[in-house]
Amino acid sequence: MQIKFKRLSPSGRLPAAANPGDAGVDLHAAEDAHIGPGERWKVGTGVAVEIPPGHAGLVLPRSGLANRHGIALVNSPGLIDSGYRGEVGVLLLNTDPAEIFRVEEGDRIAQLMVIPYVEFEPVEAEELSPSERGSDGFGSSGS
Repeated sequence: MQIKFKRLSPSGRLPAAANPGDAGVDLHAAEDAHIGPGERWKVGTGVAVEIPPGHAGLVLPRSGLANRHGIALVNSPGLIDSGYRGEVGVLLLNTDPAEIFRVEEGDRIAQLMVIPYVEFEPVEAEELSPSERGSDGFGSSGS
């Protein structure tokens, strides 16, 4: 499947997979940023994407940035609907308690994965069918 991307600025770079067979493509910063400890920053990628109908784009964190610098995504995963044609932005969060994280134009800051989804219609019900798990939630399966 081919996915169309449009460069919105000269610093916008087309996403690319780091290795053959990778599920996601790397998104690059189109601008510099400096994110202080505990701060968040919306970093533009300088590109827009045309997600096909029946699919969604998921903006996911990069494990290396999380491991080495404590960089997370505020709304992980970020969701790109098929009708959106604006710039792909990445909401970075610096979880490091002391160090400023600096983003330079061209840095890989997140990944984009495109997945199919099923459209559904929410329907109110008096009861839900029983299941083995039932209503056991947070932490119910152990640590």
